[in-house]
Amino acid sequence: MTKLRVESYTISIDGFGAGTDQSLENPLGVGGTALHGWAFATRTFQAQLFGSKDGETGIDDDFAARGFHNVGAWIMGRNMFGPVRGSWPDESWRGWWGENPVYHTQVFVLTNYPRAPLVMKGGTTFHFVTDGIRVAFERARDAANGKDVRIGGGAATIRQYLQERLIDELHIAIAPVLLGAGERLFDGVNIADLGYTCTQHVPSQRATHIVLTRT
Repeated sequence: MTKLRVESYTISIDGFGAGTDQSLENPLGVGGTALHGWAFATRTFQAQLFGSKDGETGIDDDFAARGFHNVGAWIMGRNMFGPVRGSWPDESWRGWWGENPVYHTQVFVLTNYPRAPLVMKGGTTFHFVTDGIRVAFERARDAANGKDVRIGGGAATIRQYLQERLIDELHIAIAPVLLGAGERLFDGVNIADLGYTCTQHVPSQRATHIVLTRT
């Protein structure tokens, strides 16, 4: 059965999943890159991002690797796809990841503004969904063909799916970083009342890994 999962979503000690003022210079907002030191060091992310065989193994790598296991499609918010806001001025923006993105599946981008599908190298196609989160999930589930669907982010997208109790499992990495400002993952969300419980809690040298599961 297809699950809807969040994997390797990192927040600061003070609860922020991204910094302020996302831009080309700061894709994760001011200070946001510091959240992901645990992930960038792993063998999994070195292979996914750079095609490298270097990188660390261990707890962090185990969690990074599980995030790509059995994933048949992705969902992400418009802001995760890029810094362009409002209607698309043209189709020149093709994502942060170059011509061969890390996804290698169909990716469904939530937006209010239509855009034709964007076919990339390596099997990634970005579809721009204007019909809301449930339609995006239905399309992603069909595309996943029995595998799971992973939500890449950002925080607002995850919150929408949480509030509808559509997420089956949520892996959060808490980084030893203070951002002070940005976008809080659980802002306005009572995760306990929604029926989620902590089913795994594993510390590493660079992060504390939490898995929340819908009961």
